[in-house]
Amino acid sequence: MEGKMKVAVMQGIGKMGFVEREIPNVKENEVLIKLEYVGICGSDLHYYETGAIGDYVVKPPFVLGHEPGGTVVEVGKNVKHLKVGDRVALEPGKTCGHCEFCKTGRYNLCPDVVFFATPPVDGVFQEYVAHEANLCFKLPENVSALEGALIEPLAVGFHAAMQADAKIGQTAVVTGAGCIGLVSMMALKAMGVSKVYVVDIMQKRLEKALELGADGVINASEIDVVEQIMKLTDYKGCDIAIETAGTQMTTVQTIHMAKKGSTIVLVGYSKSGEMTLPMSLALDKELTFKTVFRYRHIYPMAIDAVASGKVNLKGIITNIFDLDDVQKAMDYSVNNKADIVK
Repeated sequence: MEGKMKVAVMQGIGKMGFVEREIPNVKENEVLIKLEYVGICGSDLHYYETGAIGDYVVKPPFVLGHEPGGTVVEVGKNVKHLKVGDRVALEPGKTCGHCEFCKTGRYNLCPDVVFFATPPVDGVFQEYVAHEANLCFKLPENVSALEGALIEPLAVGFHAAMQADAKIGQTAVVTGAGCIGLVSMMALKAMGVSKVYVVDIMQKRLEKALELGADGVINASEIDVVEQIMKLTDYKGCDIAIETAGTQMTTVQTIHMAKKGSTIVLVGYSKSGEMTLPMSLALDKELTFKTVFRYRHIYPMAIDAVASGKVNLKGIITNIFDLDDVQKAMDYSVNNKADIVK
């Protein structure tokens, strides 16, 4: 397809603008996607507010966005499993395919991954993108492109639940009721975990967690979280704790509330990158610590969970903006974190 497309670019810290670029040409193993929805991730906001995440530094003009859903409008000659008109969710990371991590199926750890909106790789706050067809997953008739854009964060939640070996009969606690905390909660429920409690200090987010299926919520600004979890578990502690808030306080709490021999999954990134934790207690309890970096082999499972009604992805959406309003969308997201989920 020939022509121009509108692209939203980050022109500097706190400043968005637009440029016009050529619609990408499709290679033989790619498809061209007309993007309908792209989620705003916490990492997008962090780049927008500070210009960097660790060693990844934005050099404007830079395109944000890595949670896309859309419709196929052109197909490369070697692509057989997709056709024009298919709605798809895009997995945003292209890996090398030949390193030890790719060869052993742990492709999310590939050191040479090219990932949307991770500097210097542009993201997809734009009208079209050409993407590897094997990373474009067809959506069933009852799953919208809007939900397709949210398969990416849901995949993080499912990866966290799988790292915890989640199953029926267990009790889990999720600390943090932002987008990742909520999709982690829904993934745990979809995998059969019997009781899932969600902890946060923002009451609106806790109300959203209840709406989406949490078995109970705890406002940590009002209640002693550890004491409450111990009461709820007959003082045995929880089988799984998934930490998505990324704070030292919440991470310490997971160690205190975890049952002996249980698993803690660390998902949230701390601002400092370092924490002081009660490791003697962790050793005494023989806790297992798992961490999460993105996801692997999750998209088909996540799409099926949405299609079958086990996960209500539409329920986490609180705001929708047009591409033309990208400055307003970013500023509103930065300034209204207590009210926005996705």
